[in-house]
Amino acid sequence: MTDGVTAAHGAGGHGEPAGAPVSAWVLGADSGGSGLRITLAAVPEGGAPQAVGTMTSTEPVRTGTQGIDAEHMLAQLVPAARELLERAGEQAQAAGLRSVCVGAAGMATLGGQLRAELPAALTREFGARRIALAADAVTAYAGALGQLPGAVVAGGTGLIAMGTDLRGWRRADGWGHLLGDCGSGAWIGQAGLQAAMRSYDGREGGSAALRERAEAVFGAPLSGLPGRLYPRTDRPAVLASFAPEVAACADRDTVAREILWAAAQEIATAAAAVCPADEGVSVAVTGGLFRIGEPLLAPLREQLHRRAPQAHLTEPAGDPLDGALLIAARLSADALRLPQDPALLSLT
Repeated sequence: MTDGVTAAHGAGGHGEPAGAPVSAWVLGADSGGSGLRITLAAVPEGGAPQAVGTMTSTEPVRTGTQGIDAEHMLAQLVPAARELLERAGEQAQAAGLRSVCVGAAGMATLGGQLRAELPAALTREFGARRIALAADAVTAYAGALGQLPGAVVAGGTGLIAMGTDLRGWRRADGWGHLLGDCGSGAWIGQAGLQAAMRSYDGREGGSAALRERAEAVFGAPLSGLPGRLYPRTDRPAVLASFAPEVAACADRDTVAREILWAAAQEIATAAAAVCPADEGVSVAVTGGLFRIGEPLLAPLREQLHRRAPQAHLTEPAGDPLDGALLIAARLSADALRLPQDPALLSLT
């Protein structure tokens, strides 16, 4: 895929990129539970954005009663953007930012304050002409498939599928571990721990292998696990931490293998629900969940073939930060083909 992002310099690099003259300087940002990543890129005439520097904050942007905190976002974003422009040199500082794309977890439901305050602030600070505010699932899509029709499943602790025919967006799941996120790391981990508890009780459907791993990870006896798990505010992440243990047992344990097959079925069902019906469209999976590897990917390929035979599984070209840069670059050239949406991808 040519509609992607190339890196001219590593993270923290500086200086103007070699090659074709720069037509625009753009900024991409990716905000999530692990913090905020910000990259400055130069866009050659008709070319892909070339990243010239990245800064990372490990402090997640706060969420309050009004949603994602715009002031806290700007307090991190603005100084980082200034420093990146300064590092890039006089040309970048004189030109300012043509466009900015901020992708954020929770943008669809909690991004009202960001949509109300960020565009004016970024225009005031950097002269930015175009601003895109996107859900992280949209930037994950753009990073994985660019501006092609298809579907992307982003899986980690949770799971969400996004698809587009370039006329509108379709979403499946992403409803959290109590209502959905089926096939996610938390879902797999919970199923594995339930099988461990069944073995501890002597109930049918238990797994001695998963019981052994649960005792090694969380301590024995397993009767103490509820007291250690239920008071945690990060329960989904704790559940997800057990997913790799399920995968590690899959080659020798039928229950673990069945859990991964069931997860693959859920993931394929979500992808099929959002995938365009056109022949030859691409489906990509991205996120830490899929580092589990073949114990999950092998059944997923089979399940996708059954549920979305018109599609083919493809490697993602990049990550959500790459997607934010791509959106910013295409927006700067009035060449963005991904559909606008008030909650998922708003443009000013």
